[in-house]
Amino acid sequence: MSLIYTEHVLQRIAKRPLRKEWIESAVDQPTRIEPDGMDATLEHRLAVVPELTNRVLRIIVSKDEPRRVITVHLDRKLKGK
Repeated sequence: MSLIYTEHVLQRIAKRPLRKEWIESAVDQPTRIEPDGMDATLEHRLAVVPELTNRVLRIIVSKDEPRRVITVHLDRKLKGK
């Protein structure tokens, strides 16, 4: 799967304990997919990251190919779920 990372995402990766391989895995094999509430061309892909004590990584990506990664963060609301 080919991903395009926005500058925003690259900055988040540089500042936080996030790895591109976790993002790629979550986009490719998410635990859950949710529609974006504001933009029908985007979706939220969620996945548990065992290396981060099973915290949930939320990635917002475009639905079209190649997928554009808009933002990424650890979802505090889903921690431990």
